[in-house]
Amino acid sequence: MVSETDNVWNIFLSGLAAVFAEAFSMVGGEYVSVSTQKDTEEAAVARERELLEKNPDIARQSLYAAYVQNSECETSAQLMTNRAFLQDPLEALVAEKYGIEVEEFTNPWHAAISSFLAFAVGALFPVVTIILLPANIRIWATVLIVALALLGTGYTSARLGKAPLKNAMIRNLVISLLTMAVTYLVGQVFAI
Repeated sequence: MVSETDNVWNIFLSGLAAVFAEAFSMVGGEYVSVSTQKDTEEAAVARERELLEKNPDIARQSLYAAYVQNSECETSAQLMTNRAFLQDPLEALVAEKYGIEVEEFTNPWHAAISSFLAFAVGALFPVVTIILLPANIRIWATVLIVALALLGTGYTSARLGKAPLKNAMIRNLVISLLTMAVTYLVGQVFAI
């Protein structure tokens, strides 16, 4: 759209429509994905609960094996298993085997709302840049502003996740710029 018109109002309306369409698409995808993760977590807890009720000896062996597999020596694994079975064996089983907490499942609505807000806020950079800048530099200036924002987002996510900065920043930048390029090319092909 931007490459085909200089009408700022049309660009704004198209950008706004695209932001809402994609934000709601992100909501749907995130909700489905996290709901599936929650279902998997609930099923794991249900399996371990049933195992504890029907065959506590196998549950004990399973917890012991999980401790050993997670680098505990056999003596420590046995002590930890005994302690867990005196306190809360279900909590220990799901924590050690699946890395989750009983009744602390992921929330698909939280993920969906976060995804919507993150996308909508992130989309402000290109929309505002396209609207405010002159037509002759609009596209390349938008790419530059978005690239800087992507590097900032990659940096922030890496810092929060205590992950390597360079990898997160480059991955975020490259994948997003490729996505922008494909979107631009599709627009050129269909003259929109």
